[in-house]
This record gives sequence, C-alpha cells and structure tokens, in this order.
Amino acid sequence: MVTERVANNKLQLLRSGKLVKLPWLIHAFSTRRGGVSRSYGGNALNLGFTQHDTRAAVERNRELFLKKLGAGSSRSRWPLVSLRQIHSDLIHRIDGLPADQVTKAPMAGEWVGDGLVTNIPGVIVAVQAADCLPIILADRKRRAVGVFHAGWRGTVQRIVEKGVGEMRKCFGSDPRHLVAAIGPGVQGCCYEVGDEVRTRFDAQFAYAETLFREVKESDPVREKYPLLFLTARAPGHSELPVKLFLDLVEANRRQLLDAGVSAMNIDTTALCTACHTDLLFSFRAEEGVTGRMMAAAGIRPE
Repeated sequence: MVTERVANNKLQLLRSGKLVKLPWLIHAFSTRRGGVSRSYGGNALNLGFTQHDTRAAVERNRELFLKKLGAGSSRSRWPLVSLRQIHSDLIHRIDGLPADQVTKAPMAGEWVGDGLVTNIPGVIVAVQAADCLPIILADRKRRAVGVFHAGWRGTVQRIVEKGVGEMRKCFGSDPRHLVAAIGPGVQGCCYEVGDEVRTRFDAQFAYAETLFREVKESDPVREKYPLLFLTARAPGHSELPVKLFLDLVEANRRQLLDAGVSAMNIDTTALCTACHTDLLFSFRAEEGVTGRMMAAAGIRPE
C-alpha cells in the first residue's frame, strides 16, 4: 500500500501499488487525517454520517476527499455513489445515474447492500469501513471496477467471491484480468471473535481452521503459584480462557483465489486499523466512537 509522507494534519490517502499501474483508474483508501470534523480528535476526515458528527462537516470532508482523489474539478465533480451498508452479500450494478443525483454530487446514493460494480466513466463508487475490510477490484482489460465491504458476516456470505462473479456476469470480466486490493481493516493480530463466528466459517469453508488462531491467556500469578488454583475438576486445575482471532484478510484472499484471481494480482499490504489509530479509524479500538473511512474507485473518461 502506497502512502504519502505528509504532516499529520494534511489530508492523506492510501493507494494500492498494484492498482496505481492502471492509468485509466483512480482509486484510494482514505485515512482519518486532513478533514474538518472535530468529533474524533480534530482535523478528522470522517466520511460517514455518524451520530457524533455534523452533516455539514461530513459533506465538506467528502468534497475534500474527492478533490484529493482527482475526481474532477470543483465545478464539475464526479458524483459519488455509496450504500447503506447492512453486512450482506448484496451487490448493485451502477449503469447510469438519475439526473438529480448528478446535481447533488457528492452525496450518497439510495442503494442498500455492501457492493457496487460499474463500467461507467466519471463516477466514483465507494464503500465505508472502520475495521471491516474495504476491497477494490479492477478489470484491467474491460475497464470495470467494483468496491466491496467485507466484515465477518459479509465474508462468510462470500461477498468478494460473488463480486468477481458479478463482474463476470455484468462486464464479461475474466478473473485472470482482475486486480484486487484489500484495504485497511482489523487484522488477525487484533480481530478477536467468538466461537459462533468460527462455527459459521466451519459450515462454509473447508479451510476454515486455517483462518483462526487460538491464544491462551497467561496469568503470571497462576504460573508461579499453581496450587492456589486447584479445583475439584480433573485434571485438577481450572483452565484459563482461550481467545480466538480471525484472519479476515486471508479469508478474503482465499475467496479471490477460489474465484480465479491470480495471487500476484492481489494486494494485501494494508495496515491494521486497530494497531494504527493515529492514521486510521477503528470501531473496536475506539469503542464505537469513531469515524468512517472510504474505499473509492472510478474510471477516467477517455
């Protein structure tokens, strides 16, 4: 993932080293830096209409984001199409825009779901995230793009795998010609889940056990004085709980591979949101009081 070296209060975007090689594509993953929101530490680039921020601040942030992205001039800015996300596998094709939406750019669309695909130039499609994975797909031959929001629920429903299928159906995309970038999200180092999540993955994927990591909690006092913790239960000691961590990046990478995308065309180098709250929003690390980032992509008009 390519980032710019800028001051902390300057607007900063992340770009995939694989996607930047496509001259017809504009894309970026936003960060928390360089906006006008005051609710999340000051100068925050919150791009979601959250309960803690004002609509005016978010609309201004979106204008700044699109300008930095390169989505047209201030007089002729590309319309931004986003979703009301519901952790689903619903994907919509954008094949045109209502006239009123064009005039209201850069406002969001009225679609409900977690994926957008298009081959229309001059339009930005985007998903929001603050721990869930944002994923961008680009067809380097057919000039088509897709953006997807993959939390554990969307992942277990195979949204990115279905996204590849949707691009094949809509645009004739050959998976071998697709380039994918998995953006910033909570990674296996920090993404603790419950047994019910593992049960859902076990029911869907033969390789599910490779996606989870178990970590037994340590207790220095227990280790030094084990007799203090004797119980009547065999084998004589109470067991410490085990923490379970899910590698969401690998889960989506495997889906892309299964859908026919080449491993060399998948960028998985993005940062963990929970580890880098200085740069990125994290719903978990910030206990729900945080903004939203965007993964956005568009096709340059010829």
